[in-house]
Amino acid sequence: MSGLIVPPGEGRKLVTKAQEVTFKVTAAHGSAASIFEVVVPPGFDVGAHTHHHAQEFFYVLEGKLDLLAFEPTIRTGDGWQDWESAAGDRVVTAQAGSCMFVPAGCPHAFRNSTDEPARMLFQSYPSPDHENYFEEIVEIFSAGGPVDPDAVQELRDRYDVHQITPLRYGLPALLGSNGNPA
Repeated sequence: MSGLIVPPGEGRKLVTKAQEVTFKVTAAHGSAASIFEVVVPPGFDVGAHTHHHAQEFFYVLEGKLDLLAFEPTIRTGDGWQDWESAAGDRVVTAQAGSCMFVPAGCPHAFRNSTDEPARMLFQSYPSPDHENYFEEIVEIFSAGGPVDPDAVQELRDRYDVHQITPLRYGLPALLGSNGNPA
């Protein structure tokens, strides 16, 4: 039996106008969890969402990301940056070395509100759900023209991604604190 060693910069890479994902460890390698390196461009906001079955782990390698991992007292449908939990939890601006664990059912999100790319290690259980999700979303983003929001929603529905606030990407200078156009 052998393990797997993946050198820096290696792995299958999927690049879209929204983000860059490099597959590091997959179901094909025998792993129960999928592990990716993700470059999060300035202005990218995955939008608050939940998974009924998946667990996720995020580790910030470079840059800064706004992170959310709690049930808010009120789920607003437009933005998550001002959410607060009953215990007083709020969104955290995380730097390199910070991590976030998300159990199944927990609302969560990440956003790069800076003008520099951020890089994170992302683990999702069970595999290969997020592997398949990334494979298909790259097709949607690469189709040319504006991104079809109905196609993105249909994809998310199939892969246990229950969107609460919208996915957004664009220059952070054009976004207000709540992620909406300024």
